[in-house]
Amino acid sequence: MSGRRRILAGAMGLAGTAIVGRGAWAWEPARPVQLIVGYAPGGGADIAARVIAEASSPFFPTPLVVLNRPGAGGAIAAQHVAGLAPDGLNLLVGGGSESTSLPVFRDVPYDPKHSFRAIIRLTRQPLVIVTRRGGKYAGIAQVVAAAKRAPGTVPHASSGIGSIYHAVFVLLSQAAGIELLHVPYTGGAPSLQAVLAGTVDLAVLAPEEMAGLVQAGEIVPLAVASADRLPGLPEVPTLREQGWDVVVENMKGLCAPAGLPDEIATVLHDRFRRGMQQPVWNAFLERTGATAGYLDGPGFQAAMDSVLDALRRSVQRA
Repeated sequence: MSGRRRILAGAMGLAGTAIVGRGAWAWEPARPVQLIVGYAPGGGADIAARVIAEASSPFFPTPLVVLNRPGAGGAIAAQHVAGLAPDGLNLLVGGGSESTSLPVFRDVPYDPKHSFRAIIRLTRQPLVIVTRRGGKYAGIAQVVAAAKRAPGTVPHASSGIGSIYHAVFVLLSQAAGIELLHVPYTGGAPSLQAVLAGTVDLAVLAPEEMAGLVQAGEIVPLAVASADRLPGLPEVPTLREQGWDVVVENMKGLCAPAGLPDEIATVLHDRFRRGMQQPVWNAFLERTGATAGYLDGPGFQAAMDSVLDALRRSVQRA
């Protein structure tokens, strides 16, 4: 073979290698991929979306863009995504209220079990009932006693009517036989600000939403809604330990509109899974106390359905 032919053959071989390497992911987004969050900036869903976008961006040829569409406990964003084309370019940061609790408390303009295709679960999110430093209550027993003395006068924040944060207080109220005053906001961050300002006495937050303020002593955790105490808050008892059988956890992951082709779902899953293995994602988990919660798409959908069904059973029994 002549020198010229060897050069051409080598070039073709290199080109073939490049094509094979890129072909490992056959689908490529033609435009930026939008991660749509149903809550205000600064909340748990927003923080997780921005970190996974940063961690996963090296594996996408186009930017990953986080967009906030807050309101109605995440239903506005969920309805928006459910109505979009299943082309892989618009993903709902789901798994929370819009997927697991809101449909229990009110009608929603989408089907939480069938309007989306789950792609990947990113985190499990323990939920913590908190108050501010110097607040009225040192524990949940005092909250319950105050609510029994004066029903409807103890105000608590949530991220919207029917949100998973609201559900914690609904289930606690049912278990304790009390009535609290619900003050809805558009996300965890506004709820946190309301507690700090003294507008409300209580809120439910995820660890990543409050970690710095707990360390600074500005926010005081009163109870954990998980089945077990949290490693990052070992001194904070669970609601079960305090006598109320309430166990609720949030979760966050990515969902596409229903009808997304298998090929695109696989590519999205694999790229975001690689993002979850990057140092920036692991640093986020360590810094905030969020819990790694990887599940593939079918596992994520099953987990959401399980929480939704459990809440429906609980509310129907009340």
